[in-house]
Amino acid sequence: MTKTFILIVTDPGTTRRVANTLKTLDLVTDVHEVMGPYDIVVELEAPQLTDVPAILSNDIRSIEGIQSTTSLVAFPV
Repeated sequence: MTKTFILIVTDPGTTRRVANTLKTLDLVTDVHEVMGPYDIVVELEAPQLTDVPAILSNDIRSIEGIQSTTSLVAFPV
């Protein structure tokens, strides 16, 4: 499994709705609303690293209210 942390900036007033939508996605393991330069941090576990770009494009970035995403792929320890 590949764990990826996705840092999300949302449009003003949409953070809660976006977070609730993200919680319904199959490979999302956790969603956190946060303070700072980002509004939401998502933990995603995909079977392979090559699965992540499609999940980002098709499932996450297509959610209305998301302005931008930054992805951090975790290395196995």
